[in-house]
Amino acid sequence: MTRWGLAVLVGALVLGGATIAAARLLGRSGSRAALLVSVVAQWLGAYVVWTFAGGLALHYGLLATYDGAPFALLALAGGYWQFVTAVTRGHERARLVYVGVQLAWLAVVLYRNGKLWN
Repeated sequence: MTRWGLAVLVGALVLGGATIAAARLLGRSGSRAALLVSVVAQWLGAYVVWTFAGGLALHYGLLATYDGAPFALLALAGGYWQFVTAVTRGHERARLVYVGVQLAWLAVVLYRNGKLWN
């Protein structure tokens, strides 16, 4: 399963890089394909960081429980929302969506562990 997941990730990154290169060659570096690859890369990075931080917090006893699966669903919804916002309202508003969803996830994690509104 790990090899399959790694193969999909590498394939997605190679395909994304090829899409960006093609968009730049055609003179459209700000195309929707380039924006989509950027949003996907941001959310994949966020998933990795949250999983790593959650694992460390569990290991050192800062959190009693951490489940990364709901974040994957949140990342899909947040990524879609960020992409639509970037297309319709601009990149600055899209960054606000990205940061806001991250803060909402932090609140969920803290609430689940009794660290927030206890």
